[in-house]
Amino acid sequence: TRRGVSCPRINPSPAAAPLPPPPSSPPPLPRDLGSQATMYRAAGSHLRSLKNHGASRFASTSVVKQSSGGLFSWLLGGGSSQLPPLDVPLPGITIPPPLPDFVEQSKTKITTLPNGIKIASETSPGAAASVGLYIDCGSIYETPASSGASHLLERMAFRSTANRSHLRLVREVEAIGGNVSASASREQMSYTYDALKSYAPEMVEVLVDSVRNPAFLEWEVKEQLQKIKSEISEVSSNPQGLLLEALHSAGYSGALAKPLMATESAIRRLDISTLEEFIHENYTAPRMVLAASGLEHDELVLIAEPLLSDLPGVKRHEEPKSVYVGGDYRCQADSPNTHIALAFEVPGGWRQEKTAMIVTVLQMLMGGGGSFSVGGPGKGMHSRLYLRVLNKYDQIESFSAFNSIYNDSGLFGIHAATSPDFASTAVDLAAGELLEVATPGKVTQEQLDRAKEATKAAVLMNLESRIVASEDIGRQVLTYGQR
Repeated sequence: TRRGVSCPRINPSPAAAPLPPPPSSPPPLPRDLGSQATMYRAAGSHLRSLKNHGASRFASTSVVKQSSGGLFSWLLGGGSSQLPPLDVPLPGITIPPPLPDFVEQSKTKITTLPNGIKIASETSPGAAASVGLYIDCGSIYETPASSGASHLLERMAFRSTANRSHLRLVREVEAIGGNVSASASREQMSYTYDALKSYAPEMVEVLVDSVRNPAFLEWEVKEQLQKIKSEISEVSSNPQGLLLEALHSAGYSGALAKPLMATESAIRRLDISTLEEFIHENYTAPRMVLAASGLEHDELVLIAEPLLSDLPGVKRHEEPKSVYVGGDYRCQADSPNTHIALAFEVPGGWRQEKTAMIVTVLQMLMGGGGSFSVGGPGKGMHSRLYLRVLNKYDQIESFSAFNSIYNDSGLFGIHAATSPDFASTAVDLAAGELLEVATPGKVTQEQLDRAKEATKAAVLMNLESRIVASEDIGRQVLTYGQR
């Protein structure tokens, strides 16, 4: 009996007569099981047809005729001994050529429109694509009157525009299974769209509409300002982010000293006219790059040129200057741990490529992490800070190297979280580790080679993501003019 359906009882006696043949039509099932039975019969019929189709493609007719294992034999392999061995070529099957030992990487193609905007892309074999609009604009371009505008623009991304409401925009993105995001940094803004490459026209149009035609509805602006206030009130729960902001305000004089996160006083000043003026001054064609990973370049240019060719091609403003001066910042907080950051300047920034590469390898060499890190070398277990500090001092919660690099300058240092009574010792340890790697003979060739290989692996594995590849294209073209 199964689910209330009774089967005729069979006499277990060995002398029982043979069972009668089944009736020509099956007995009626209860109404609630009728649809299920139909489904099972349809599934069985479909599997039998698949079996026959598969057999006709992958084996000769003579072998199929010999096979008598039935449906479950086809599914589970019970009759596989009757099929030809795997080292015998199957008739009528063409084997595709093997992949070459070396596959040349897709070239990044760049087109500059007459107004100065650059369109850059590389192809990829996948079905999806990532498109981004990258703008040479961030908190370093803010004035005292527009302070916090970059932070608010990040929150206002993909809201209502002159051509569509926020609800309609969301529904259009969801209809094609897309994903949109925006981010603001000190030097660059980014708006990205990720979806199937067959929807490239829709992706580019939504991106351009969101950047060029924001409506800045009053109620939407007020809503996002309230959310920024909540972010500011919760910043105490992110001491590492607070320290990074403090490092810039203490270490620099000029543009990089300006806060990326809007302050409470800035929130009270920000309004619709401030945002519109900031966009008018900074969102100009020579400071924009449309970058894509996964799209044919000619197709991208054909889609984007009509949407971007009328952007004003005004002369590009000179980049605001920053001077590294060094400094000290301390803040009392209601926290069980003391958080410390000891940092130094990276002179030249990204435009001094050799220095930037050295700092990237140095961060991998020093490594570090949290006291609860688990796993292998990928978690930093073989890095210097892990072996020399985290393994020896139970008072330290985390100890890791970091860097923040910009076009012409940057910061490199060590962040530590420890108990308050161990704070001074943690500072000594951080300074000692920086001195140690600067001393000839203290870093072995094996450690350096491991850091180099780990850096190369991290770069290449990140670039397997089309979103990261698109961002890499956009940001490099903004900084260097090429990839």
